[in-house]
Amino acid sequence: MDFTQVPYERPDYLAFKQRLTDLEIQLGNASSADEALAVADKAVTYLNHVDTQAMIASIRHTIDTTDQFYQAEDDYWNEYGPQFEDATAPYLKQLLASPYQEVLTAVYPKTFMMKAKNRLRLQDSAIIADQQRDNQLISEYSNLIASAQIPFDGQVYTLAQLGPLRQSQDRVVRKAANEAYWQFFSDHEADFDRIYDEMVKVRTKMAQTLGFDDFAQMSYVMMDRFDYDETVVTKYRQAVLEQVVPVVLHQREKQAKRLGLDQLAYYDLDVQFKSGNAVPQGSPEELVAKANQMYHELSPETGSFFDFMVDSNLLDLVAKKGKASGGYAEFLPEIQAPFIFANFNGTSGDVDVLTHEAGHAFQTYQAKWIKPGDTVFPTFEAAEIFSMSMEFITYPWMTLFFGQETEKYKYAHLQDAVEFLPYGILVDHFQHEIYTHPEWTPSERKQAWRELERQYTPDRDYSENAALDSGIFWFRQGHIFESPFYYIDYTIAQVVAYQFWKRFNVDHDEQAWPDYMAMAKAGGSQTLLQLIQTGHLASPFEPSTLADTLKPIQAALDAVDDQAL
Repeated sequence: MDFTQVPYERPDYLAFKQRLTDLEIQLGNASSADEALAVADKAVTYLNHVDTQAMIASIRHTIDTTDQFYQAEDDYWNEYGPQFEDATAPYLKQLLASPYQEVLTAVYPKTFMMKAKNRLRLQDSAIIADQQRDNQLISEYSNLIASAQIPFDGQVYTLAQLGPLRQSQDRVVRKAANEAYWQFFSDHEADFDRIYDEMVKVRTKMAQTLGFDDFAQMSYVMMDRFDYDETVVTKYRQAVLEQVVPVVLHQREKQAKRLGLDQLAYYDLDVQFKSGNAVPQGSPEELVAKANQMYHELSPETGSFFDFMVDSNLLDLVAKKGKASGGYAEFLPEIQAPFIFANFNGTSGDVDVLTHEAGHAFQTYQAKWIKPGDTVFPTFEAAEIFSMSMEFITYPWMTLFFGQETEKYKYAHLQDAVEFLPYGILVDHFQHEIYTHPEWTPSERKQAWRELERQYTPDRDYSENAALDSGIFWFRQGHIFESPFYYIDYTIAQVVAYQFWKRFNVDHDEQAWPDYMAMAKAGGSQTLLQLIQTGHLASPFEPSTLADTLKPIQAALDAVDDQAL
């Protein structure tokens, strides 16, 4: 298979609606378990086809946001996506009401049924227009980010392409590059404010139409948070604030000392060593070849998986003009193939993508036995376990990418994993504040962000940048705009991934890989806590887990003579 040659055909909405109506009637009229199972199998096949077409359109649009054909397809899905979802609802109701539930779980895992109940809770034709507008606003944000053309030192860069300059070991250069980067957000501040202001209003209206107090309450249904609630999250946020922030500040003191600075400015935070950060060695093609070697040596399963990805052109990795920002992995159920999207820019983040997004993709490749395509991935926080853990599992192969700078990379990567926790919590806490105060002005939102920054990330000194000090940093966090409330998920997964770091790199536990594989194969057929149990791991919500996972990481960081790195 060559993904670049996989045909795309826009599904006809009226034909889709009629087909789902027919399947609903057939399922309701089924007089035996076999009949019900046959209908369900037809429905899975058809829904997988439509979902795959939508994903192909989305992937190709993000690869080149200036492509007029896929711009039009993006507009189409923004408008019709909610209508496709609405047309699916009657079938899902019939499915959940079927007397043949025990047999139907041969096609639909229990978790699919749980997710279907949530989908129906969020489904109402009265909100279709609001969903369409929300989609349009998300595209407007994505296109604005992708449009960035930033002049710097005689050349023009996208936001992603500025990455190496923002991490330059020359402090003058990195300061200037960071100023140029943030100037884009400052110049477009009114645009970001307008887009988000309307998003908050639209999402609040949807939540209230559906009977929720606010969009924050709605998010727990939207994100399929089956095993915990807002009370648990509030306690978890407090634990991170109390236990992790002091560890980060300790690491920042060491970082400043390494850099020979009395205090870190905002443009110093991403530079770990006076000699510069570790950078991957080789062209994008060479990095992929090294990843191929790594995955073949890791296990037969990862080797055959990565061969499939390369041979099928299921990777689009290099940053370029017009390309959407960030990175992601998708799964296309009809062709049973993952896809990895990234923005290589010559920093260590390029290798992180080859481990993080490949962790996602590998998990879906193992779980492709699950028939409903939208249940191959687990719920969001569980899905991130596989990506974040793969970053740690592949530590023994980092010499392929970094050579003599390998220890620098692993030290910085482990420190970054700790630093991320308070930031991830900050993003989640901010969104809870925003959506429980939908009346706030853009200025009040930025003020709230800045106040929370001072709690969770007190290491950030914006005294040299008035725009950042006013609270615009979150403009760059696409999840806040495009995937609301999808961020605490990374922190939950990170605490689980810490455990795999220890099992693979400290304990050398021979059971660690079989446990990871068992979780990957289970995929979306299990909830978060069920997957954690499958992997013989501890829940991040248990009072002792955070401290137990931080101790060995802090010990490992303190054991390194980081002045010698």
